[in-house]
Amino acid sequence: MPTISVFFGIVIRMYYDDHTPPHFHAYHGEHEAILSIDTLEVLQGKLPKKALAMILEWATEHRESLRTDWTLAEQHQPLRPIEPLK
Repeated sequence: MPTISVFFGIVIRMYYDDHTPPHFHAYHGEHEAILSIDTLEVLQGKLPKKALAMILEWATEHRESLRTDWTLAEQHQPLRPIEPLK
Protein backbone atom coordinates (compact mmCIF):
# COMPACT_ATOMS: atom_id res chain seq x y z
CA MET A 1 0.00 0.00 0.00
CA PRO A 2 1.71 3.21 -1.14
CA THR A 3 2.36 5.98 1.35
CA ILE A 4 1.25 9.26 -0.20
CA SER A 5 2.03 11.68 2.66
CA VAL A 6 3.67 11.80 6.08
CA PHE A 7 3.39 14.64 8.61
CA PHE A 8 3.61 15.03 12.39
CA GLY A 9 3.80 11.27 12.94
CA ILE A 10 0.76 10.67 10.71
CA VAL A 11 1.05 8.38 7.69
CA ILE A 12 -1.47 8.58 4.84
CA ARG A 13 -1.77 5.58 2.53
CA MET A 14 -4.00 4.34 -0.27
CA TYR A 15 -4.51 0.77 -1.52
CA TYR A 16 -4.69 -0.31 -5.15
CA ASP A 17 -8.03 -1.94 -6.05
CA ASP A 18 -9.63 -0.86 -2.79
CA HIS A 19 -13.39 -0.89 -2.28
CA THR A 20 -15.62 2.14 -2.76
CA PRO A 21 -16.39 4.79 -1.64
CA PRO A 22 -13.14 6.59 -2.49
CA HIS A 23 -11.11 6.82 0.71
CA PHE A 24 -7.67 6.90 2.28
CA HIS A 25 -6.10 5.23 5.30
CA ALA A 26 -4.58 7.33 8.09
CA TYR A 27 -2.22 5.94 10.74
CA HIS A 28 -1.01 7.58 13.92
CA GLY A 29 0.92 5.37 16.33
CA GLU A 30 -1.23 2.30 17.02
CA HIS A 31 -4.36 4.06 15.74
CA GLU A 32 -5.82 3.69 12.26
CA ALA A 33 -8.84 5.10 10.46
CA ILE A 34 -10.32 5.06 6.99
CA LEU A 35 -11.68 8.42 5.81
CA SER A 36 -13.96 9.20 2.88
CA ILE A 37 -12.40 11.54 0.33
CA ASP A 38 -15.75 13.09 -0.58
CA THR A 39 -17.20 13.70 2.88
CA LEU A 40 -14.06 13.41 5.07
CA GLU A 41 -16.07 11.33 7.52
CA VAL A 42 -14.39 8.50 9.40
CA LEU A 43 -15.71 5.32 7.80
CA GLN A 44 -13.90 2.93 10.10
CA GLY A 45 -11.46 3.08 13.00
CA LYS A 46 -10.54 5.83 15.39
CA LEU A 47 -7.80 8.41 15.80
CA PRO A 48 -6.85 10.80 18.60
CA LYS A 49 -8.75 14.10 18.26
CA LYS A 50 -5.64 16.19 17.58
CA ALA A 51 -4.39 13.81 14.87
CA LEU A 52 -7.86 13.68 13.29
CA ALA A 53 -8.05 17.49 13.23
CA MET A 54 -4.70 17.69 11.41
CA ILE A 55 -5.75 14.99 8.93
CA LEU A 56 -9.01 16.79 8.19
CA GLU A 57 -7.17 20.07 7.64
CA TRP A 58 -4.68 18.35 5.32
CA ALA A 59 -7.38 16.45 3.41
CA THR A 60 -9.46 19.59 2.92
CA GLU A 61 -6.45 21.31 1.34
CA HIS A 62 -5.62 18.31 -0.86
CA ARG A 63 -8.98 16.79 -1.74
CA GLU A 64 -8.40 17.06 -5.52
CA SER A 65 -4.99 15.36 -5.18
CA LEU A 66 -6.61 12.59 -3.15
CA ARG A 67 -9.23 12.10 -5.88
CA THR A 68 -6.46 11.98 -8.49
CA ASP A 69 -4.55 9.36 -6.50
CA TRP A 70 -7.75 7.31 -6.05
CA THR A 71 -8.23 7.29 -9.85
CA LEU A 72 -4.58 6.34 -10.38
CA ALA A 73 -4.90 3.50 -7.85
CA GLU A 74 -7.96 2.17 -9.70
CA GLN A 75 -5.87 2.16 -12.89
CA HIS A 76 -2.84 0.52 -11.19
CA GLN A 77 -0.73 3.60 -11.91
CA PRO A 78 1.91 4.99 -9.54
CA LEU A 79 0.38 7.30 -6.97
CA ARG A 80 1.60 10.87 -6.59
CA PRO A 81 3.00 12.04 -3.28
CA ILE A 82 0.90 14.74 -1.65
CA GLU A 83 2.52 17.64 0.18
CA PRO A 84 2.42 17.22 3.96
CA LEU A 85 0.65 19.53 6.37
CA LYS A 86 2.95 22.34 7.44
